[in-house]
Formats: sequence, structure tokens, C-alpha cells
Amino acid sequence: MKFRNTASYFSFTNQQRKGIFFLLIIIIGLQLFCFFSDFSQTEKNHPEKEQWLALQSEVDSLKAIKYNEKPKIYSFNPNFISDYKGYKLGMSVQEIDRLFAYRKENKYVNSAEEFQKVTKISDSLLAVISPYFKFPNWIQNKRNFKTYAKRYESKSFKKENIIVLDINQASKEDFMKINGIGEGLSQRILKQKESLEAFVSMEQINDVWGLSEEVVLELKKHFKISSFPKIKKIPVNDASLKELSQFPYFRYALAKQIVTYRSMKGDIKNIEDLINIKGFPVEKANIIGLYLEF
Repeated sequence: MKFRNTASYFSFTNQQRKGIFFLLIIIIGLQLFCFFSDFSQTEKNHPEKEQWLALQSEVDSLKAIKYNEKPKIYSFNPNFISDYKGYKLGMSVQEIDRLFAYRKENKYVNSAEEFQKVTKISDSLLAVISPYFKFPNWIQNKRNFKTYAKRYESKSFKKENIIVLDINQASKEDFMKINGIGEGLSQRILKQKESLEAFVSMEQINDVWGLSEEVVLELKKHFKISSFPKIKKIPVNDASLKELSQFPYFRYALAKQIVTYRSMKGDIKNIEDLINIKGFPVEKANIIGLYLEF
């Protein structure tokens, strides 16, 4: 009885049999399609992409070389080591300061051993950096130098007269005659002079960027302000904000403060009034006052 009931579930009409048959054909066809088909994605060749990849690999290789490359150290005179140079060489702040203090006494180290004695650097660091020390030729040939010095002392030489020029009349070539001044620094001095129209004090040489103390001293020996130059003074009480801000010693913020001061308190009578304005460079007041008209 039970078998008959279950058998009724497996009896199909003619249309149902056809449907099942076509369904089986479709399933088998799909399976065969999946079996024989290759679904792996084929990469398309993109010339631009290949160029970029090649370029990137080249950049990566150059970076690797740069990172692995050790910085090259050139020969140098240890007497003129700067803070940054000393730091790069592995010296401590105290060791660099000892060298600076020694140099301030106008003394020079003439050997690696003397350098260690002054700076108190370790033997290991000295062994690394001393091969790059380069001292003047007369240090390397002391005997010849002593002989030459004796000969020099035995002869009577007249001291060379230093010709002092007016710095406002000096040319690029005149500045380049000074030890330590090349074409770049000479142009920088002239540019500073042009921005001010003329120098009114030799102290303004200190404002030229890149000049060492030794070079500044030499400039002051060979140049001077012969007479007060003819300059167009800036009328502080009438000049516009733009005119004031173009003056090298005034920044825009200070020029704005001066204009505000004029509008609130009236005319500026002297340099003392300017000193009271916030941001005014008091230490240069005497020089600035020579460029102004009250």
C-alpha cells in the first residue's frame, strides 16, 4: 500500500518527461562548457604601463644605490670646521666648542695630535677623520719654512701701504682683491649698497650675508666712508605704506605700525619716536635715522 503511494510521485506526464530531458541536456552542456573553458584572465599588453613599470624599477634601483652610498668626505683644514661639519664628522658639541675657543685665541692646530689635544676627541674618531686633514704647505715643510722665515727676517722690507677706498665708489673687482671674497660675495655687497642707495656706515657690512668676521675686518681695513653720500631720504611722515615697506630696514609689518602711529599720534618728530614703535630694530636706530627725513 505504501509502495503504491510513493510510486505515484515518480509518474510523469509526457510533457514533464520532455522538460526533465531538456533540463538534463542543459546541465550536462554547462558542465562540459565549464570543463573545457579556460577562465584565466589574459593580461593585455599596455605599452604605457610597461614604460611606467620600467621607469619605476629604474627609480627604485637608483634609490637603493643612494641609500647604500656612503657620503664622500673631502680633504679639509680642521682649523675651520663649522658646527654642522663637526656634527657630520661625529664630534660632540663640547669637542667643537673647545676647538672654537682655541681658535678665538687666534691659535691654529698644526697636526692631528694637536687637534686631539685641543678637542679631546677619542682615538677611534681621530683614526677615522685624520686621514682627511689637510694643512697648509708650510706646515708640511716646516724646515723649508723656518729657513725662509730666517731669510725673511734678515732682510728689511718696507711695510706695504694699504690703499683705502671709498666703499660707495668701489667696483666688483675692488672687492674681489680682498682675501675670501669672490665674484658672488662681491655682487652681494654691491646689491646691498644699491638697495640702500649707498652705505652710510661701515657697520652695514655686517648685514651682508655670507661674510665671515675675518673678511669683514679686512673690508674695514681697505674701505671706508670718505664723505656722507648723496641719498634720497625717506620722508617718514609723508611716505606711503608701500614706500616705507620698500626700505630694507623696514618690514611690511613695521611699516604698517609706523603708518598707524602717524594716524593716531600725529607726526613723527625724531628717531626716538620710532624707537617706541613695536618691532623697530633699536640696535640699528643710528644708521636708520640717516636715511630718514622727519
